[in-house]
Amino acid sequence: MSTAVPPTSSTSSEGPLPGAVRADRQAAPAPAPESPSAEMLPTGEPRRRTAFRPDIEGLRGIAVLSVLAFHAAVPGPTGGYVGVDVFFVISGFLITGLITGRPLGLWDFAARRARRILPAAATVLVATAAAGGALLDPLRGTDLARDLIAAAGQYANWRFAGQQTDYLAAERDPSPLQHFWSLGVENQFYLLWGVLGLARYLHGRRRTLAITLATLAVGGTSLALCLRWTATSAPLAYFSTGSRLWEFAAGACAALLSGALAARTPGRALARALRPLGWAGLAAVLGSILLYDRTTPFPGAAALLPVLGTAAVLLAAPSDRLVGGLLATRPLRAAGRLSYAWYLWHWPVLTIAQARYGQMPWPALLALTAAGALPAWLTLRLVEQPLRYGSSPAPRRGLAVGASALVIPLIAALTLGGGTVRALGGAANARTAAPAGAADGPTLLAPGTRVPGLTPSLARAREDFPPGKGCEIPLDADSSPRCLFGNEDSPDRIVLLGDSHAGQWISAALKTAEQRHWALEVLVKPGCPLATLTVRNDVLGRTYAECDRWRENTLARLTSGPRPRLVLMAGLNRYGSQEERTVGWTRTLDRRAALGAPLAYLGDTPMPGKDVPTCLAASDGRSDACFFPRGTAFEPDPMLDGGLAARYGVRTLDLGPVLCPGSGPSCPAVLEGVVLYRDTGHITDTLAQVLAPRLDKGLLGAP
Repeated sequence: MSTAVPPTSSTSSEGPLPGAVRADRQAAPAPAPESPSAEMLPTGEPRRRTAFRPDIEGLRGIAVLSVLAFHAAVPGPTGGYVGVDVFFVISGFLITGLITGRPLGLWDFAARRARRILPAAATVLVATAAAGGALLDPLRGTDLARDLIAAAGQYANWRFAGQQTDYLAAERDPSPLQHFWSLGVENQFYLLWGVLGLARYLHGRRRTLAITLATLAVGGTSLALCLRWTATSAPLAYFSTGSRLWEFAAGACAALLSGALAARTPGRALARALRPLGWAGLAAVLGSILLYDRTTPFPGAAALLPVLGTAAVLLAAPSDRLVGGLLATRPLRAAGRLSYAWYLWHWPVLTIAQARYGQMPWPALLALTAAGALPAWLTLRLVEQPLRYGSSPAPRRGLAVGASALVIPLIAALTLGGGTVRALGGAANARTAAPAGAADGPTLLAPGTRVPGLTPSLARAREDFPPGKGCEIPLDADSSPRCLFGNEDSPDRIVLLGDSHAGQWISAALKTAEQRHWALEVLVKPGCPLATLTVRNDVLGRTYAECDRWRENTLARLTSGPRPRLVLMAGLNRYGSQEERTVGWTRTLDRRAALGAPLAYLGDTPMPGKDVPTCLAASDGRSDACFFPRGTAFEPDPMLDGGLAARYGVRTLDLGPVLCPGSGPSCPAVLEGVVLYRDTGHITDTLAQVLAPRLDKGLLGAP
């Protein structure tokens, strides 16, 4: 499964989130439109009893089928991720209808939500923990244990937002629980909307007015955040509660408007007025499912189409027999009834199967998704419905059910995490000294050096970062902080310049600086090429304008400061085409040469294209199981192969032949006992220290 930020990849895991009472269980379906019956509350106000809406059940069916098809990579519904927006609107519609029609105490409201949502979620969490412990490698199991805690704690959306915003963590495979982000957003919405239930202390029009004003204020603020964050940080916009609340508010507005129209407009006149709205709304939902794709900036303004379309359908379907009848067909209603449990089950099935057996074609993914309907049906019949309808309606019982559903997955997470730590042989924080590296020659290690096991250990490999990680500035920053190592007061310094593939050399460059009592200055920006070319950043989901500004700011900074003893340039050699890289490097070198400082260039390291520590953990440390093709490990480098370095007098060092020795079809992931990569493309800090003597001799000669 791809891990790119939604909707640019399938890491966009939307879910059919449960709505309010009566939305997914057949009561006594009545032809629409129908006025609610009433009984008297203790306050003397009428209590509305909402009629069952089969069209909502069918609308949920469309939404869940679109999500499932998208995750199974079925050709056609390339915008199936908008299913989450449909569910958010439905939830806002139903919950607001519940609050306005039948004011509830806060504890009663929380107990109802707990019985409705948490038992099924806990069942899937525990089952996923068991399956992950049995089928996943220990490193993935460790990640899963952390995700279990976030999912059970209802803050999974913030965990995944942080991971996707982190340039390095975003490269990891998607979590089997990544789809729980939407459940986290849903429950955080319930927490906020439950406070609106305090409007029960107001009566009649005052209560409705208070809820309306709150809905408009929350919705307007949230929409503004959504538009801004979609343009500046796609992960934050996608996973954040603040940028999603407006979708619930749209459903809330539909509920408030529906009640107002029904009270003032005769049934036939209302039906005639709303009929075009229903067809337009349904077309908007289906159109976004079929026309949007992974490249659509989302949510942002694009989310308006499915959100407003869903709200239009919710308003019009009870008054339009054609739209309502279409949505109320048996297959759609069956999918709608099963939607919550099916959504919860399908994603762990897909991700764990592919983590175990490799990438699969869409027919196989579709078959796995369909197979997920069986545990979903069992969950619906044996867990959801009995605990929701068969238990006591007393709030304390519902809250007890909810508390149990939170604690049990936490226990499963701790059990899984403890098992993975034992399997990996210890804590990830255990650091060992790097072995001595050779200064030249065909071998990686110095003569006579032996490594008894893997170094760094598999427990630590993923976290084997260079020092000064804070020097790699955030994606949205355009200038670097003062980041000095070694003899900071020395007038002589080495400047390490580039992206995260430059930052991986900090330890090696620092050893060179320390041997000469120089300072090391680190100017690094992730995902930003030194070659002068504008790129798109997939994490941000837009053109990487901050990179262009950072490049200019860095040049001005070097020009105005004391001249460095060496400017060491490095970076990923995969931005743009070969021709674009050549032109971009020419522009950069024209300006860098004016500094008057010696320039050096480190060739890019081989790209495994796979998470090496995870691969090694899955193969019990057998390094031969994690070889990767030489043909994809390297790209033509205009600095090394195109003659640019010679033209501008740039010293070069190509470590590719050392890390991928020989001429065979494959490159190793482990060499002489040293784990070379900490993820899909960055070297371990241990390897950087091993290679330090080569950098020193190759770029500056003996001290």
